[in-house]
Amino acid sequence: MYVCVCRAVTDSEVHDCIADGAKSARQVRDMTGAGGDCALCVRKICAMLKRSDDLVTSA
Repeated sequence: MYVCVCRAVTDSEVHDCIADGAKSARQVRDMTGAGGDCALCVRKICAMLKRSDDLVTSA
């Protein structure tokens, strides 16, 4: 599924960035370009980062 339609970035690409150490929407943007145009996807990216962080802290 596309997270960022403007830059054609998928959710799996964002998950890969998070797995590679991205901790903020800015870092995801720097790695993929997602959020660099209209920024409508930034909320989705932040939610994905939070879910990832919640999984790590609950483990």
